[in-house]
Amino acid sequence: MKNHSEKAAELFREGYNCAQSVFAAYCDVTNIDKETALKLSSSFGGGMGRLREVCGALTGAFMVAGIIYGYTSPADDIAKAEHYALIQKIAKKFKERNGTIICRELLELSEKHSLPTPVKRNEEYYATRPCERFVYEAAEIMDEILKEK
Repeated sequence: MKNHSEKAAELFREGYNCAQSVFAAYCDVTNIDKETALKLSSSFGGGMGRLREVCGALTGAFMVAGIIYGYTSPADDIAKAEHYALIQKIAKKFKERNGTIICRELLELSEKHSLPTPVKRNEEYYATRPCERFVYEAAEIMDEILKEK
């Protein structure tokens, strides 16, 4: 059985976006069926719909954290604060490894956002884009959180 990092990287290599790859790698933990997981996370690839904002891989990890540890009562300020502290912890770990959590900065892009059309995936894409590593690392961080809790 593959670990979540390996599964996330495999999903990315299959063509799923960074958020989908991380979130769907955790279907065994979240008890969400793969199709629903893929649809739910589909909007967050490319730093939120290719806007190049917060890294989709990290967003996928946030979604996993939300399903497992999220709060449900809008009046529960303690649970909300605890959850936001967890999200900030995940983001901090990712930033410590990569210097930023912003997609365009991770990819060293000069433009603020990209056209909505995704880039075709081929071996050159995988060889030059660091996204597979970010997917792997986001899942690795999420696994660290799961072990801690």
